[in-house]
Order: sequence, then C-alpha cells, then structure tokens
Amino acid sequence: MSRRLEEALSSTWLVVAIVGVGTIVCKAIGPVFLGGRTLPPQLAGIVEMLAPALLAALVVTQAVGADRKLVFDERLLGIAAAIVAIRLRAPLLVIVVAAAGVTALARLL
Repeated sequence: MSRRLEEALSSTWLVVAIVGVGTIVCKAIGPVFLGGRTLPPQLAGIVEMLAPALLAALVVTQAVGADRKLVFDERLLGIAAAIVAIRLRAPLLVIVVAAAGVTALARLL
C-alpha cells in the first residue's frame, strides 16, 4: 500500500472512531444526568412527539425530494394510501402493503 493511501485510511478510521465515541457519549448523557428522575410534563410531551415528527419528516423528504428539487410522483399516492389505512386503523402490515401496492400500481399505469 502506498503511504498516501495508508494516511487516508488512517484519517478515515480516526473520524469513524471519533464519531462513534461522540455517539456513545450523546446517548449516555440522558441516562447519566436524568437517571431515576421523571421529566417535567411539558418536556415529556415534547419528547413523545419527537419520534413521530422525525419519521414524518424523513418520509416526506424521501417521497418528494430528489436532487435538491421537489418531485411529485407515484410515491405520493402510496403515502395517501398509507394515510387512509392508518385512519382506518389497519394493522402495520396492511398499511405497508397498501402503500407499496398503490405505488406499484400507479407506476405500472
């Protein structure tokens, strides 16, 4: 291996290790500082809404974002089908199959 490649690999692994340690530290902060205590009701409500809000943001950006522009295509029909299935309180498997099926059918047509 050339010296330059070894240096690049070494710096890459250094970054990976730093990010890994940083992730572990960030995940440990909450339990270490809040262990055994309950959150205030206002903060608990916010924390409960973080996961659904993040998931919704990821779904929307993946569905309509492409190459730094908005794309409206069959994926939106799949999302609409999933929303309808959710509103009808369908099981998760039915929701996923409905969304995938509607998207595939729309692409087929």
